[in-house]
Amino acid sequence: MARARAVIILAAGHGKRMKSAMAKPLHAVAGRSMLDWSLALARSCDAQHKVVIWGAHGPEVKARAESAGALTALQDPPMGTGHAVLCGQDALAGFDGDVAVLFADTPLIRTQTLESVFAALEAGANIAVLGFEPENPTGYGRLIENSSGALTAIVEEKDASAEQKAVRLCNSGVLAAPAPLLFELLSKVTNDNANGEYYLTDIIALGVAAGHSARAVRADADEVMGVNSRHNLAQAEAAFQARARAAAMEAGVTLVAPETVFFSHDTQIANDVIIEPNVVFGPGVIIGTGAAIHAFSHLEGAVIGENTSVGPYARLRPGAVLETGAKIGNFVEVKNARLHAGAKANHLSYIGDADIGAKANIGAGTITCNYDGYFKHRTIVGDGAFIGSNTSLVAPVTIGHGAFTGSGSVITSDVPDDTLALSRARQENKTGWAARFRQTMQARKDKTKTK
Repeated sequence: MARARAVIILAAGHGKRMKSAMAKPLHAVAGRSMLDWSLALARSCDAQHKVVIWGAHGPEVKARAESAGALTALQDPPMGTGHAVLCGQDALAGFDGDVAVLFADTPLIRTQTLESVFAALEAGANIAVLGFEPENPTGYGRLIENSSGALTAIVEEKDASAEQKAVRLCNSGVLAAPAPLLFELLSKVTNDNANGEYYLTDIIALGVAAGHSARAVRADADEVMGVNSRHNLAQAEAAFQARARAAAMEAGVTLVAPETVFFSHDTQIANDVIIEPNVVFGPGVIIGTGAAIHAFSHLEGAVIGENTSVGPYARLRPGAVLETGAKIGNFVEVKNARLHAGAKANHLSYIGDADIGAKANIGAGTITCNYDGYFKHRTIVGDGAFIGSNTSLVAPVTIGHGAFTGSGSVITSDVPDDTLALSRARQENKTGWAARFRQTMQARKDKTKTK
């Protein structure tokens, strides 16, 4: 049986290089805050306890963590990473399982990678450290291993010998150890260094000197990318998008121009979906097999059924549901509305707070007038109904099965099944009016020129 697990997430840094009023851990990658990435990683590894270390400058971090079900501990004042982890000791009082330390500004670690860190402990290591090999290791602490592969030390570059600087395996900062050992070693860490801080990495040397075994676990460099600036944030976003695009294509999704498609952290796309260039997915999108998402469309909080068509230039907002074979065309916006099987809205329409029946046709320029300035109201369009172009459906209103509305109508009352509804002024042709109007206006214009 696997040992119990806990995760401590360090989120107390000031993040000054972000130059933001918002705490750094709350900045988003792929539509999810970096703090939420770390919390999701902890959940995916079945962590029994999640403790977020926050700083006095970021109470919103505490609030966000607690709203997600995590425990919190304040680090004030900040005195290094080792001190930060010690701040979480009381929250884990009585816990004797394994603890992993994560950083809230390192959002892209995969579940299987953290699992491998815990697995190293279960295989016999007393301390496991996550390492990586960057293209350029300059500036990183090095993980020093002996000939048998055991980790013997973490050496900061400024303290490294030429031989140690040649080592390419670098420290990510992420490590794990049984809770009793972790806090025992941290209690022995001193701040006898240039910065006067307590460093988490010091527990490796202390542990090895006391006869405990340590082992390094490898990760891809992009997984342990830290975010300290807006530039880093963009790099993390690019790394996630590259990963998501590759995974989508591997799963049978066609991306016509992969580099122009942007996914959210939770985008779900079945096989045989075609996604054209310049499509953006916000959070909460699910797409069924055989769908086509055409160019320049934006989708968020939408469920797209099988063999549907969206766009180009469509916007699907939260609550949009397209059932099998439904079609949303160019410059159509859908919000909190369901289009049943085979329903179509091909051009220039707004469909909000609505239920559109199977095989109904929504003509170009149709709007559901769903808001009265105080409350939202719902529009119901029956199966097989035909809504003429430029119809305004003033909710609450129901259009019956098989009913028609005339083009340009303003529909304010329910329309029974199989009925034609017309609501517009009768056309009147005034013979010769246009010629007289032009003559009058031209004369007025000519008169102004003579003044």
